[in-house]
Amino acid sequence: MGTKAVIFDLDGTVLSNEDEYGAAFKKVLENLGAKNVPVYPHIGGIGVKENWPGLINKYHIKTKKSLDELASQTQKEYLKLLPKVRVKKGLEEFIKQLREGGIKTALATSNVWFIVEKVFEEIPIQWLFDSVTTGEEVTNKKPAPDLFLAAADKLDVRPEECLVIEDAQSGIAAAHQAGMRVIAIARDEKYSEKLKEAELVIRDYNQLSPKLVGGL
Repeated sequence: MGTKAVIFDLDGTVLSNEDEYGAAFKKVLENLGAKNVPVYPHIGGIGVKENWPGLINKYHIKTKKSLDELASQTQKEYLKLLPKVRVKKGLEEFIKQLREGGIKTALATSNVWFIVEKVFEEIPIQWLFDSVTTGEEVTNKKPAPDLFLAAADKLDVRPEECLVIEDAQSGIAAAHQAGMRVIAIARDEKYSEKLKEAELVIRDYNQLSPKLVGGL
């Protein structure tokens, strides 16, 4: 069955913002007293708020702040760095080719609409997508399939007619649970090892074409 739609994750997939989100989590953690925090302390793809229970446990954080407050602080730190964020290399040209070939495109992110709006204000890319689905719209976030199934429903295409592009293990699992094929985009060679469950792993969008997408 041919591909009728390509669904894109946002953070780390459409945007090169892994460093910025890593720095945001790191800053909040260190403000809470955490030591030896790595560059990427969080789990990609599952949502900002959803990361905090695990981080509190891992770094033995003692705080009266709620998960919502910690997520809000993280997002504030991220937004300070938003001017540094860029679109992934080759993305816009690839999407233009898809749409010229009659393939629909969607954005599906575990992030919240408030942040997506801020991204669109800073980086006007909303025109690249036929629909946008955010984490508030589903009950269960990745690795559950809800987000991608909702995106497919908005496009009026069946799950098996969709291809997902992701950068996180949770997103790959979510797409496969939804019955969709996955291309993973890796920030570096080392990280690509974590994305082997995808049908294909790439480094940038210049490696892709509508013909290749249709053949997966």
